[in-house]
Amino acid sequence: MYYGEPEGAGFEHLDPRFRSCVIGHARVERLWTGARWSEGPAWFAAGRYLVWSDIPNNRMLRYDECDGSVSVFRNPSNNSNGNTVDRQGRLVTCEHLARRVTRTEHDGSITVLADRWKGKRFNSPNDLVVKSDGSIWFTDPDYGIRMDYEGERADSEIGKCQVYRIDPSSGAVDVVADDFERPNGLAFSPDESFLYIADTGVSHRLDGPRHIRRLIVSSNGKKLGESALFAECTDGVFDGFRFDADGRLWTSARDGVHCYLPDGSLIGKIRIPEIVANVTFGGAKKNRLFICGTTSLYSAYLAINGVAAG
Repeated sequence: MYYGEPEGAGFEHLDPRFRSCVIGHARVERLWTGARWSEGPAWFAAGRYLVWSDIPNNRMLRYDECDGSVSVFRNPSNNSNGNTVDRQGRLVTCEHLARRVTRTEHDGSITVLADRWKGKRFNSPNDLVVKSDGSIWFTDPDYGIRMDYEGERADSEIGKCQVYRIDPSSGAVDVVADDFERPNGLAFSPDESFLYIADTGVSHRLDGPRHIRRLIVSSNGKKLGESALFAECTDGVFDGFRFDADGRLWTSARDGVHCYLPDGSLIGKIRIPEIVANVTFGGAKKNRLFICGTTSLYSAYLAINGVAAG
C-alpha cells in the first residue's frame, strides 16, 4: 500500500550543489507505517525487496518492490537492529537480545558469526558493514542492555562500547576502535580508504558527542588509523548512513536525512516528519533511497546512485 507524500516531507536545499542530487518532480513517499522503531534497512537486489527491523516489536519486516506489499520476514527476531547484505547476497544481522552477529544462509538457516570477545558477551551489536574482502565490521554500544524495550536489561560484561572486525577466514574478532562513547552507524567510503563511524554519546551525557568521525583504513585493510571529525549533527544525532557513488554521505537525523559532501559540507536535507534511524540505497539502479522513520518506511528517488551493498 502506498500512503502518499506525508505532510512536512520534502527536499530542503541548503547549497546549490544539492540540486544535482534531486529529481525536480520526485516526491518523498511513505510506503508503510505501523512499526515502533524502524531500523537497519537492507536491500536484496535479486528479489527486489527490502528487509528492515522493528526492534521493540521483536520482528523483521519485508517490503516487496514488485507489488508494494509489506509482510513479516522474521518473528521473533531477537530484537534485531542493523542489517546488511554480504558479497554472496546473504543477510547479516545485529541482534540485541541474543547479543550477537548472525548470518542467514541461502537455505534459511542461521549461523552465529560472533557473540563474544575474549570470552565476554557483547553489549548489543548495533550496526554493521561488510568490506570487499568479506570482513564484517560492527559497532557495539549498550542500547540493547540498558532496558527491556529493545532487548533485555543486563550489565555490560566488557565494560565499554567498541567497534569490532570479524575476519572472513578465521572468524577471529578484533577491536578496531575503542575510543567511542556510543559507536553507532558506520560505513566505508566508496574506495574503502576510510571508515566513517557515528558516535551518539549524547544519549548518555548532555554534552556528549553527536558526530561522525572519519578513520583511515590501514594498507592491509584490517586496522584503523588516524581519526578526524567529519560532521556534527545539527538536529538530534546521526545514526545510520550510506554513501553514494560520488562520495556524498546520506545520514539519518532527527528531522530527516542530511546530505554531506566529502569535505563535510551539509548541502541539503530530505525532510521526514519522524525521527530517522537509518537509510540504504536500493532499487534496480540503486537510485532509490529507503528511509527508516520511527514508525514508517519511506523512500525517495534521487538523481544519483548509491554504492554497492555491504
